Amino acid sequence: MGQSNTLVLQGAKLYPVSGTPIDRGVIVIEDGKIKAVGPEGSVAIPPNSRVENLSGKTIIPGLVDTHSHIGILSRPSVPANADGNESSGPVQPALRAMDAIWPADPGIHMALAGGVTTVNIMPGSGNVVGGQTAYVKLRGRTIEEMLIPGSVGGLKMANGENPKNYGRRGQAPATRMEEAALSRRLFVRAQEYKRKWDDYTQAKAEGKKDIKTPERDLELEPVVEVLEQKRIVHFHTHRSDDIMTVLRLAEEFQFRIVIQHGSGAWQVADELARRKVPCSITLVDAPGGKLEVLDFTPERPAVLERAGVKVAFNTDDYIISSRFLLREGGLAVRGGMTEAGALRALTLSPAEMLDLGSRVGSLEPGKDADLVVLSGPPFSVYTKVLSTYIEGEKVFDRDRPEDIRYSTGGWEVRGRYPRLGGAQ
Repeated sequence: MGQSNTLVLQGAKLYPVSGTPIDRGVIVIEDGKIKAVGPEGSVAIPPNSRVENLSGKTIIPGLVDTHSHIGILSRPSVPANADGNESSGPVQPALRAMDAIWPADPGIHMALAGGVTTVNIMPGSGNVVGGQTAYVKLRGRTIEEMLIPGSVGGLKMANGENPKNYGRRGQAPATRMEEAALSRRLFVRAQEYKRKWDDYTQAKAEGKKDIKTPERDLELEPVVEVLEQKRIVHFHTHRSDDIMTVLRLAEEFQFRIVIQHGSGAWQVADELARRKVPCSITLVDAPGGKLEVLDFTPERPAVLERAGVKVAFNTDDYIISSRFLLREGGLAVRGGMTEAGALRALTLSPAEMLDLGSRVGSLEPGKDADLVVLSGPPFSVYTKVLSTYIEGEKVFDRDRPEDIRYSTGGWEVRGRYPRLGGAQ
């Protein structure tokens, strides 16, 4: 009898995230899903399975990045690849990231080399409303193959320094006041648009005739999805006062938000915790370039954790290369965050921030077999990503010369290192 399509990973230390670590574990994978997880001796290995012995290694769930621009601000960074910001106007809800994502971006291979499997690819933060985001798995040759079935994506919004750059060109917004006003005007328009369609739908259901169909508005349709809480707003916001503006907007119009960046979130941690608003942090180890991040330190995520705020880490790639997302967790641990909290902030918490917690983010039966094999403990500076799996398929292998190049230096070294096979 031939070998089945069942893959068994055996002997590694497992960090399920949803439960306690397992010193020597077994993961059974069938048809891209995790069928069973548990300690050696407690999990039945199906006959004719393909078994990989990973003794001495570590397995964690695939990393989830809630804020990235890979594929839309592609490598190399040249004008031809700069599709992140539509600068013709500050309010652009009709734009879709999926229409500009380049699946062959070398940055995607670099992300896989860092253990990243699921990503929220977003437009940039140059606009008050940047457009619709895309929730993807880092696989496939087309955006259709990358998109996660059933996911809606989010809406990218921003306030603070970046959108104010329109003021330099004599356009609005030039102040934080106008940023908020533009946002409120948009949501009021969307409320009215929603009422028209609700009235039309009700009239049709009642059998009324000669009802005029409202005209479609591509600008307002995704905003209505936000009002209906089908689409999450991913809000670029740094300073604590800007964060409070976002909270006021969300409460006024009753939409769901994820605070993206949140450099000053630690100053209003209690407010975020009380409202159950999550925060996805870009943990840079050398802040600079923006006044908004001057007082950010690796100790800030621990403040949020202690306050009870759901925390994630993101790369904002290219700001931080996706190869180093796991390292952000290590920096947070060094700053006082618990190891369990830091690992959750890279896996299950960001998955939940994308409404994907039932599919990815932990090693549990029934979930997608997205996982990362590490050479050692997750937050050791000596640990390397050895392999990355998406739905049971190995999409990065450090033993492959064509893969290790993306791990050790990215696309720029693809033609010169390593010259011979074998992991280094």
